[in-house]
Amino acid sequence: MASVRGAGDAGEGEWLKVAELKAMAGAQDPQAKEVDNLTLRRFLRARDQDVGKASTMLLKFVAWRREAVPDGAIPAEQVRSDIAGQKVSMAGVDRAGRPVMLAFPARHFSANRDMATFKRFIVYLLDHICARIPRGQEKFLCIVDLKGWGYANCDVRAYIAAIEIMQNYYPERLGKALMIHVPYLFMKAWKMVQPFIDANTKDKFLFIDDKKLEETLKRELDESQVPEMYGGKLTPVPLS
Repeated sequence: MASVRGAGDAGEGEWLKVAELKAMAGAQDPQAKEVDNLTLRRFLRARDQDVGKASTMLLKFVAWRREAVPDGAIPAEQVRSDIAGQKVSMAGVDRAGRPVMLAFPARHFSANRDMATFKRFIVYLLDHICARIPRGQEKFLCIVDLKGWGYANCDVRAYIAAIEIMQNYYPERLGKALMIHVPYLFMKAWKMVQPFIDANTKDKFLFIDDKKLEETLKRELDESQVPEMYGGKLTPVPLS
């Protein structure tokens, strides 16, 4: 299989490992053989090219997906309350052509959260943003706007659940998470979340000082792709 330009080109040796991974995992769970090569490559890269570890990770993913998303997708009706809260919006693309997602944790209230429903919502939104990733790319960029976040929004268990779903079942999908308008209080909650984030994922969370927000957005996004709420021209579309 030829590599996809712009998605982190693989050499012949890596594709041989992808084939080895498919055979190893497929011998234990035939459904693993149905996973496409680019996805297999992401699992391989998430485990630093260790085929055995990647196989273990992949098998857990296949079993999880079979149970958590038996029909192939989460119906919007099952996460309607989270959608209605407009916790997430879809924006344009960054300078690398990766789709951009906006998240607003201040619109999430821990007192109203049902964990099973919340996990379904995370799968729903990750499937949605990943479906927007164009050919030649494999990642997305997320802007996490914490403006207005306070005690009522603090939900460490939910944050850990969301990150574990992303790093365990959607490896190498997050390109970068820009954490903006971060209140001091949130950093206390983040210290409790950090131990549950693997090293590769942890490096992708960038905390942006308010004074450098405009500069950062201009570096990451073309002027036409900066959301209007940050002084740009693009109108984000709430997740639906």
